[in-house]
Amino acid sequence: MKNPQKTWYKKLVVTALSVSIGLSVAAASAPGKVEAATVTSTTATADATALTATATSSKGSQVISIGKKYLGTPYKFGATAGQTRNFDCSSFTQYVFKKVGVSLPRTSQQQSHVGTYVSRSNLRVGDLVFFSIPGKPGVIHHVAIYMGNNKVLQTYGAGGVRITDMNSGTWSSRYMTARRVLK
Repeated sequence: MKNPQKTWYKKLVVTALSVSIGLSVAAASAPGKVEAATVTSTTATADATALTATATSSKGSQVISIGKKYLGTPYKFGATAGQTRNFDCSSFTQYVFKKVGVSLPRTSQQQSHVGTYVSRSNLRVGDLVFFSIPGKPGVIHHVAIYMGNNKVLQTYGAGGVRITDMNSGTWSSRYMTARRVLK
C-alpha cells in the first residue's frame, strides 16, 4: 500500500525540479534576460533593505510618540515597573518599548546588552543610548531613547521625563554606547 504523504512529496519535488530546469534552460537561451533578472533581484534586495529601515524608523517614531505622552511624569529611582505614576530611566524605556512589542530587561545595565551595537554616528530614532553618571565614569547607569538631531527622551531628577540635547551639559562626555532593539 502506498503512503499518500510520500506520493504527494514526490510529486512536489518532481514539479519543483521541472520548474527549476525549465527556468535554467530559458535563462541560458536568453542571456539578456538573466542580466535583467539579476538587476531586478538586486533592486528587490535594496527595496527590502529600505523597507526594513522605514519600518524601523516608523517603530522608532511610535516609541517617541508614546514616550512623549509622559513628558513631565516624575522621576523616582527604583520606580515599580509597569506603572506610569513615576519612572526611573530604565522603567521608562522598558514601559515605552513594551507598548510596541519589545521586551526589555529591567535595568539600564541589562538593557545595554540587548539588541545590536550602534555607533554614535549611526544612531536612528528609537535607539537606546547609555550614559555613565557623575562619580562612576565608565559604568553604565543611565538609559535614554534617541529622538534624532542629537536629542534624547529620558527621565532623571527633578522635572522627570524630558527631552534633552545629548551635546549639552555633561551628557556628551558621559555617553557610553547605544543599542538598536527595533527591527
